[in-house]
Amino acid sequence: MLVGVISDTHCGARNSSDLFMSYQERFYSEIFFPYMNKHNIKKIIHLGDYYEHRKFVNFKALNHNRKVFLDKLREYGIHMYIIPGNHDVYYKNTNELCSIKELQGYYTDCVTIVSKAATITLGGMDIGLVPWINADNYQESMEFLQNTPAAAIGGHFELAGFEMNKGVVQHHGMDTESLRRFESVWSGHYHTKSSQGNITYLGSQMEFNWSDCEDPKFFHILDTKSRELEPILNPITLFEKIVYDDRDGTDEYIDADLGYYTNKFVKVIVVHKKDSLEFNRFIDRLQKANPHELKIAETFIEFSGDSVEDGGVDLEDTSTLLDSYVESVDTDLDTDRLISMTRSIYVQAQNVELL
Repeated sequence: MLVGVISDTHCGARNSSDLFMSYQERFYSEIFFPYMNKHNIKKIIHLGDYYEHRKFVNFKALNHNRKVFLDKLREYGIHMYIIPGNHDVYYKNTNELCSIKELQGYYTDCVTIVSKAATITLGGMDIGLVPWINADNYQESMEFLQNTPAAAIGGHFELAGFEMNKGVVQHHGMDTESLRRFESVWSGHYHTKSSQGNITYLGSQMEFNWSDCEDPKFFHILDTKSRELEPILNPITLFEKIVYDDRDGTDEYIDADLGYYTNKFVKVIVVHKKDSLEFNRFIDRLQKANPHELKIAETFIEFSGDSVEDGGVDLEDTSTLLDSYVESVDTDLDTDRLISMTRSIYVQAQNVELL
């Protein structure tokens, strides 16, 4: 049997923005459900954070989600098993008041809400499901993990030592010892896909902020016979970076088809700009493509080093120091490419956004 596995869908994301609702609808209508129907998959496991807000709901987002997801479950004859995530529960110390129970009550024919740790059997495979662990259910959850004979566990765990977002490691949380005895452990909660040993964070299926940019997003298909979990790429993106470097000329920017960036969040990272006129023309063309948001990140080198009166202090600016270091390294790698990469990273670091 094939089973769809998803998590962290965050209905109502970004203050129930129409742009994000449209983006989520495209994932469901163009990617997820077509795959499910093509392969005749009739079961889904959702590993938590179905909704975005713990304490309130936007009725427009709720109505939209019912049309594009819950009604489609019923229409296609698909049944979903779902556990609460931390975004689905009102209180931090108990899962008792849960938005999933309150908002999906009309879909009991196609949704099973697993409020307490339990084992389900799909295609002859026993799978333990563990909702968000808090003070109220901690002992019960630990006893379940110690005693269940399930081969695999699906949960919404906050484990230490895994990436929350790409490059950002969570140093707090539950240790992994209680999970090591299982063949496989799959978890929602962190939005980037990563694995350590038998534990895999599946990541979100969609992009929600700049931390998700250039971090591939997948839903997964479980084969209960082979017990393998196959990632299926969601090719629809919402956040895009453009690295602008005109040292080799501006032809690629003049000729570029910028329609791809319509209704997207776009950040132009300026590594090198020797022709300001052509750069401004590129930005004008990009703005005419109607991105949802356009940001420009520059190094402002013209305001550092020799261009600024420094009282006789002879210091290189950071970008020049980086270039000099790379040029001095004895390597067979492409030095120009390395310089471009370090400049890009430097510019991004200067314009980092804390979420």
